[in-house]
Amino acid sequence: MTDTDIFVYCPCTSPFIKSETISQCINQFLTAPGYDCLATVSNVKEFLWLEGKPINYDPVNAPNSQDLPNVVALNFGVTVVRKEDLIKNSNIIGKNPQFVITSDIEAIDIDTPLDFYIAEQLYKKTEIEKKGLLE
Repeated sequence: MTDTDIFVYCPCTSPFIKSETISQCINQFLTAPGYDCLATVSNVKEFLWLEGKPINYDPVNAPNSQDLPNVVALNFGVTVVRKEDLIKNSNIIGKNPQFVITSDIEAIDIDTPLDFYIAEQLYKKTEIEKKGLLE
């Protein structure tokens, strides 16, 4: 086991996480007591269904998508957790997580060939052509 009190997990599959976001997450975790981990998340404003039933809206009175409830999805760009909580929970996400919302670009997680293609195109536009989309 690694000899540390706190783990900061920033996988290479989230290539657009900014160093400022990583620093913010670490500082926020260290200064906000009462949470057993901190994780980056993305807002989800979509009409969601599970097992044939809507889970975040009433189809009879469907709101505009921007008026859907604030649901977040873990994007695993940055996760901060104490070693003792990681061991106790057997999971990088604890029982009482604190969330930091990231931008859509920082939330990109490369899991599929399509994700890789999108990330590659963003990189070309932002880094090679200096289009400034990542700011």
